[in-house]
Amino acid sequence: MRLTVLIASAVLATSASANEKLTLMLDWYINPDHAPIMVAEQIGAFSAQGLDVQIIPPSDPALPPRLVAAKQADLAITYQPQIHFFADQGLPLVRVGTLINTPLNTVISLDKSIKTPADLNGKTVGYSVSGIEQATLATMLKHENLNANAVKLINVNFQLTSALLTGKVDAVIGGYRNIEALEMTLQGKDPVVLNVEDYGVPAYDELIIVANRDAVAEPKIKKFLIALEKGTAYLRAHPEESWKVFARQHPELNTPLNHQAWMKTLPLFATEPATLDKPRYQAYEQFLFDNKLIKKITPVEQYATEIN
Repeated sequence: MRLTVLIASAVLATSASANEKLTLMLDWYINPDHAPIMVAEQIGAFSAQGLDVQIIPPSDPALPPRLVAAKQADLAITYQPQIHFFADQGLPLVRVGTLINTPLNTVISLDKSIKTPADLNGKTVGYSVSGIEQATLATMLKHENLNANAVKLINVNFQLTSALLTGKVDAVIGGYRNIEALEMTLQGKDPVVLNVEDYGVPAYDELIIVANRDAVAEPKIKKFLIALEKGTAYLRAHPEESWKVFARQHPELNTPLNHQAWMKTLPLFATEPATLDKPRYQAYEQFLFDNKLIKKITPVEQYATEIN
């Protein structure tokens, strides 16, 4: 019996060592936005594809795509708006998959008189990221026949929730519908949440997966996406069960906010991660160009692909 166990252990060890290594850099520390990746790992979907996936949170969220561009990592999680900037800069990065295929960005307020962007007229709005958030808000205001100067903008340095709770601003742009909005609800507030895509901003993929242009055809990229699709399917079918496993594996993240975010984000994950919505990328590229955030229009084929 002992010999059988030893042989079985040796076979498993040999199989694990034979798996092809793939390095995945996250966009930030592990959180519910990464649920399909974590569940794919939970259910052995990566190893079933012959992969040994190393999931690495970055020390600096700006680094992951640049490490992939430098061929120091295989894949990175980033944002669709960012891939347009990378393409404009000539970085050899290509979108190969989608994790969250809807915007998370919102305008949030605790002022019940604010029901649409038109009600922001004369109000103070906090933001964190210059350029893109200003263009997004300006587009929302234009949709309601207001000029961008109808509001006063204040950079709150990523302190979106505290800026609202302390009354420093009347509203904020940049808060996520599955995080900040939930956070304020848990604090007993009843936030007004305006989704950016409902007011003239082209819909976009929030979180995407990028590879180096030279590595797109590597079989392990396709294998990763197959495993990710299986992880997403299992997550949707077993949300509470998969959350409990995640909470046990990451006890520091076992909080009411993360539990609610896990459930809130479920319908936002791409069920077919490899599928590319080309018109969506073209529309957002045009949006950035029209707002002078990129210098030129780059054909989608140069920075996004669909691996069959």
